[in-house]
Amino acid sequence: MASVQSGGISIAYEDEGSGEPLVLIHGHPFDRSMWRPQTAHFSRAGMRVIVPDLRGYGGSSVVPGKTPLTVFAQDIAALLDHLGIGRCVLGGLSMGGQIAMEFHRLFPERIRALLLADTFAAADTAEGRAVRLRTAERLLAEGMAGYAAEALPKMIAPYNVTALPEVADHVLGMMRGAPPEGAAAALRGRAERPDYTPTLPGIAVPTLVVVGEDDAFTPVADARHIHEAVPDSRLVVIPRSGHLPNLEQPAEFNAALADFLQSLPATTAP
Repeated sequence: MASVQSGGISIAYEDEGSGEPLVLIHGHPFDRSMWRPQTAHFSRAGMRVIVPDLRGYGGSSVVPGKTPLTVFAQDIAALLDHLGIGRCVLGGLSMGGQIAMEFHRLFPERIRALLLADTFAAADTAEGRAVRLRTAERLLAEGMAGYAAEALPKMIAPYNVTALPEVADHVLGMMRGAPPEGAAAALRGRAERPDYTPTLPGIAVPTLVVVGEDDAFTPVADARHIHEAVPDSRLVVIPRSGHLPNLEQPAEFNAALADFLQSLPATTAP
């Protein structure tokens, strides 16, 4: 694990392989280990795979209070600067997908292609914001264990909790291990995010939209909304998976991403 300083804090990351850079942003309340199947596969397949821990998660500094998506996006830009990367293929899942959309809003020239997995573009409703804020307070008061146990059969498809015990244990471990202060700060910031829907038609880079067939948090309808709004985007629905198809069905997820990457126009080395 390496780290870079951004805004006075430390951002941990892994940097594996060589070739065109592929940066993958994890969701809440996870860490960079959620991308293990993709890091292993694509680093062997000729890509340079970079997976950071967002501030407040994993090995990165815990910053209490509120972390807007803009701050997360700026941290990614600082990491790219540190690594000397001008443009990359940028992907994110769930909150990570929303951070990718915010990164596109701020730094569109730095994106060669986009992966938006199991995410949605709209702002929270008033009720949705209230739920996030209540959850933030709960995490600070109770810790992560109770929340993690309740969220597991929504994070992955309920049938995969028993069918894929190693995946279930990994997901549960990530959630239990997330620092409550960092997770709460992200929830507060995410509650205030803008509606990215108006920005979708302006995405001018190749875009892959992926969603688990049985995603309970961001269902297929949300993915279709993004796909229909982003010009010339691709939509892939991963069967037998919920909110984390990259872990539940990694072979299918990797195949979809590999096919997308192979379709990109040739480019000079970064």
